[in-house]
Amino acid sequence: MLDKNGIAKRIAKELKDGYYVNLGIGIPTLVANYIPKGMNVVLQSENGLLGMGPFPFEGEEDPDLINAGKQTITTVPGSAFFDSAMSFGMIRSGKVNLTILGAMEVDENGDIANWKIPGKMVKGMGGAMDLVASAKNIIVAMQHVNKAGESKLLPKCTLPLTGIRCVKKIVTELAVLDVMESGGFRLLERAPGVSVDHIVKSTAGRLLVEGEIPEMQID
Repeated sequence: MLDKNGIAKRIAKELKDGYYVNLGIGIPTLVANYIPKGMNVVLQSENGLLGMGPFPFEGEEDPDLINAGKQTITTVPGSAFFDSAMSFGMIRSGKVNLTILGAMEVDENGDIANWKIPGKMVKGMGGAMDLVASAKNIIVAMQHVNKAGESKLLPKCTLPLTGIRCVKKIVTELAVLDVMESGGFRLLERAPGVSVDHIVKSTAGRLLVEGEIPEMQID
């Protein structure tokens, strides 16, 4: 099974030259560390930065440079800073090519729940609702099962929704899956050393398995 960095490495392979990409809080922020060399990808952070770089080395942090998750970051040549109104104007006008989000649940319709667990204090959903409503393409980086071993890929989300019918692809510690237009998940790849049977047993939502499922290529 993959760790969080492995999930981020696999998602980085979905990037394309010239993309403008927004990285959500959690696992998605790690994607900034694995952008393929020679590829021109511009990372956007909804707190007001275009041109986000990888995490800084220890001792080189600048407390004034943070992402939407309040983690210290770096910038790249040509970076621009602006207010939240301009940042969300970029998002709402569809200027972001790809959004990568974390999630607590995704269901077989492509609905996503990623901002609230009932009974727990939260500050709000931040930019997630705007991102899922406006993004051209959404990939979710998440754990396939929770700490109790229960699937987080469900027939129907049980937690409060962030968006409906918006998720296109999911990368977990076990697999890469598409959300089909007709509903359900399609298994595309399996993590190194993980069997198809393990993935099937770990997926509560409808799962389509066709032919031989290749192993992920991470490096």
